[in-house]
Amino acid sequence: MEQIELQATNRDILGKKVRFLRHEGIIPVHLFGHNIKSAALQCEATHLEQVLAQAGKTRLISLKLDKAKRPRNVVTREVQRDWRTGALLHVDFYQVIMTEKIEVEVPIVLVGEAPALKSKENMLLQELNSLTIECLPDQIPAGVELDLSSLTEAEQAIQVKDIMLGEGSTVLNDPERLVVKISVQPLEKREEAVVEEMAEAPQAVPSPEEESKEE
Repeated sequence: MEQIELQATNRDILGKKVRFLRHEGIIPVHLFGHNIKSAALQCEATHLEQVLAQAGKTRLISLKLDKAKRPRNVVTREVQRDWRTGALLHVDFYQVIMTEKIEVEVPIVLVGEAPALKSKENMLLQELNSLTIECLPDQIPAGVELDLSSLTEAEQAIQVKDIMLGEGSTVLNDPERLVVKISVQPLEKREEAVVEEMAEAPQAVPSPEEESKEE
């Protein structure tokens, strides 16, 4: 897998003054980790956005600091954005030790088709979108695939305890937590769906002969 690299420099501007950095296309970054001294850093905004899009919160990033002999292996911990514009405001990176397990949030990816959904009366409810897992940094999966093909009838469900991960990885969520379930749609929604189908169905246009007979 291609290594993701990010260049960062030490940051002297702190507090509310960091807004001036953002105007210059620079984003404040914070680095922390187990048994390391936290550091205030900064990154070029465009490159940082590209790295975040590529790495998400599951892939390792090789963080290169000015004057440092070796890059640091980090994962994205928190991304702050302006809730109105979506503009990037701040990023927290966590430095990992490759021989120590860490906790990460990994998205659940639904795959396959649930035979139960062939019935229009049934619907799929997803109660959990991600899993908290513990594993070594180089074993973090991009996502956990969940096969729906075992769901053949209404009220069947998949719980956290039904998900199997590779050796060395542990799920930390409650084993009884519901992930997905086949549920029967309420009668009102089924009636609405029928009405919508009837409204969308093409209406037959009478021929000229039929119109003349009616007259």
